[in-house]
Amino acid sequence: MDPLDERIISLLRQDGRATFSAIGRDVGLSTNAVSARVRRLEASGVIAGFTVVLADSRFDDAAGIEAFIDVRLQPDRDSEAFLSWARPVAGVLEAVHVTGPYDYLLRVRLRDMPSLDRFLRLLKREGGAAQTQTRMALR
Repeated sequence: MDPLDERIISLLRQDGRATFSAIGRDVGLSTNAVSARVRRLEASGVIAGFTVVLADSRFDDAAGIEAFIDVRLQPDRDSEAFLSWARPVAGVLEAVHVTGPYDYLLRVRLRDMPSLDRFLRLLKREGGAAQTQTRMALR
């Protein structure tokens, strides 16, 4: 790898959708020369692939933290209304009606612990949860 390869990689890290011609203008190479260098970097394993980074963590399996939240609803809260509320909430992967001391089990994926804290407060404020118990997924 030479300094041009490093610059090309830097540009691709900033914008994975940058065109070879735009990169070429920046580094002083032709479109074909940039394309050949990128192909060589891929073939040698320096570039393992390209990816999309999503703002909504429900679509990003590798991002954030995953947790299981047992939810006991307030006595006057309708079970179906809770399910209708919970399913479209960002971060909720599954909402399952269960037996036992809790009414629902939610599987959530959120960006970080502050996001989990905000979600739990939202769950109580708007979702009608009277009590929750959270377990973190380790692997």
